[in-house]
Amino acid sequence: MARIAGIDLPKGKRTHIALTYIYGIGHTTARKVTQRVGIPEDRRVNDLTEDEVSRLREEIEKGGLQVEGDLRRVEGLNVKRLIEINCYRGQRHRRGLPTRGQRTKTNARTRRGRKRVTVAGKKQAAAK
Repeated sequence: MARIAGIDLPKGKRTHIALTYIYGIGHTTARKVTQRVGIPEDRRVNDLTEDEVSRLREEIEKGGLQVEGDLRRVEGLNVKRLIEINCYRGQRHRRGLPTRGQRTKTNARTRRGRKRVTVAGKKQAAAK
């Protein structure tokens, strides 16, 4: 089993797809890392040798990539800084609303939650 950056990579997947399970590594970065290490694209994680796994681990750690805990900490500090300086984006974070200009009259359920769902026929029942 390949364990890189504290994550167990899924065994049956291709290496560049399995690397995307690590927080902070997307498709493009995963392909670049596997090319630099010299692993073919069709190689699966369970076919990797210990040497290849250690080279992948080295490339990710020493390649200047921020992944997993370090990246989460940096992003958390960035959000905290926005909230502290009381900028518009910080206010949106504090209220739990979308921060990138999306509409909120409808279609903001991911950020706002299910608590504000309207009930059908509520007005008619109240009027009677």
